Amino acid sequence: MRKLRKKTAALLKDRKGNMMPLVVAVTICMLIIILGVAEYMRLVITAAGIKDAMESAVISTVNDNYNEVYHSVREGYAAGYEPDGESFSPSVDYGDIYSRMCFLLGLEEDGAGYVRINNGGEMEYRLSNLSVYIHNNALGAGGGPYYADASIRLEVPVRFAGKIITNMSINLKVRAAYTEKF
Repeated sequence: MRKLRKKTAALLKDRKGNMMPLVVAVTICMLIIILGVAEYMRLVITAAGIKDAMESAVISTVNDNYNEVYHSVREGYAAGYEPDGESFSPSVDYGDIYSRMCFLLGLEEDGAGYVRINNGGEMEYRLSNLSVYIHNNALGAGGGPYYADASIRLEVPVRFAGKIITNMSINLKVRAAYTEKF
């Protein structure tokens, strides 16, 4: 056993720099992992920022409907109607969510939607296919929230080592509800 230990120790002592390829390989692997995690975090932060901006725009649209909601809230439930002679007619304002998002995010209009261009002239992300649904309760149905659902398609180029590999495409969904104060 001692002979084996001495031979092993002698072999390791005589080969200086033997671990250098392993250290380089481990360093390269760690670098690739760190780059992957950094790209993932960039995508998550971008999606979260866009979702926050969309929430703000949808909340603004719901709040802009306050004047149409007043008549129904007075009766104890929320719905967007306005007096029309002897009855009530639906009154819902869908607002302009795209223009609010353009203001908040600094977007530029593109043929297929809206894009954010960085300082280098490259596309950071693309927004398209906005759909908004405002749930308007029926008069006399009672209860239930008055809310707006919105969804938008987000495409972000996924980069690795400075090159675009593919696009991350997801649908972001937001719901904003109107709650009367009094």
